Amino acid sequence: MLANKIIMPIQSFQHLAVPSINGMNTYQPGKPIDELQRQLGIKHIVKLASNENPLGPSEHVKQVVRESMDDLSRYPDGNGFYLKRALAEKIGVDTAMVTLGNGSNDVLDVIARVFLTVGREAVYSEHAFVVYGLSTQAVGATARVAAAKNYGHDLQAMQALINEKTSVVFIANPNNPTGTWLEANELENFIQALPVHVMVVLDEAYGEYLDPSEAPKSIVFLKKYPNVIITRTFSKAYGLAGLRVGYALSQPGVADLLNRVRHPFNVNSLGLVAAQAALEDRDYIDKSRLLNGQGMQQLEQGFEQLGLNYIPSVANFITVELGEKAADVYQALLQKGVIVRPVAGYQLPHHLRVSIGLPNENATCLDALEKVLQGV
Repeated sequence: MLANKIIMPIQSFQHLAVPSINGMNTYQPGKPIDELQRQLGIKHIVKLASNENPLGPSEHVKQVVRESMDDLSRYPDGNGFYLKRALAEKIGVDTAMVTLGNGSNDVLDVIARVFLTVGREAVYSEHAFVVYGLSTQAVGATARVAAAKNYGHDLQAMQALINEKTSVVFIANPNNPTGTWLEANELENFIQALPVHVMVVLDEAYGEYLDPSEAPKSIVFLKKYPNVIITRTFSKAYGLAGLRVGYALSQPGVADLLNRVRHPFNVNSLGLVAAQAALEDRDYIDKSRLLNGQGMQQLEQGFEQLGLNYIPSVANFITVELGEKAADVYQALLQKGVIVRPVAGYQLPHHLRVSIGLPNENATCLDALEKVLQGV
């Protein structure tokens, strides 16, 4: 029999926290499969909520990870030498331009800690990745949010918000959660017009899903403009979300500042070897891109048959409009074992975001959605 459990009274410690923290909301990730299984007792669940790669990691990556298990008692290489070298060779930059992170979220947070503080401002778009606001607020800086244009970035509106206090501009390209993107000439014109004291962060977490011939050549910007920082991740197209590996590319002087703030050993040993192996597995990315394109077409056609509008996307998700009943539809889908993502926190209360899954998962989602809309 368990001993009597001592229940401590709930106390508020807000008066001890720095003021900027008190106004923050906790980041809400997509609902885990295990949680829904516990709540509803549903065995078969389709999760299309967190923009994960439905293929899972490649066989090559899994083999490399298995071979590295014996070294788990050792600290990882704090500098990530081999992964940084592999990235530098693949991308065509110097290793001194690479900063590794525990996912790209970590790198975005490091950027905020280096360049933002009380009295400084960050500019980003409405409907942009929620972490920009969280990282800005956490360091006591001020967020300036530009109204979106067709659910994407309005660069002119963002330019109008920039002043002498602006230190960072965040641009997600493609954007999450809307899947919109900006072409190279638009981006470069914007970057050229920025004051020299403003760092522009190009968040390319979903860049691998773009056709290589169409993707903005942001590496060119990196080499031309010293105030450009590019952030990328292995969590999406590379299928390594569970290992949390991301990175930033910047001029060596900027990378040096980021690495001063970066936590020691922020990328674990399995993540390091898995990411390096993923870079070697070129066929996997091609396969992921092909599957994603087919899945996107499947969901678009399904939404059209249901008479639903959606935001055209180039990422591995699509955001569909459901009107005032979006929250109710989300809950009803959960009851049918389908997890999608509500995006009211992104100022899109009438929409739901659906990640691209395997063909059968996409079909299950569409079938459940049709039944929910019909009241079945």
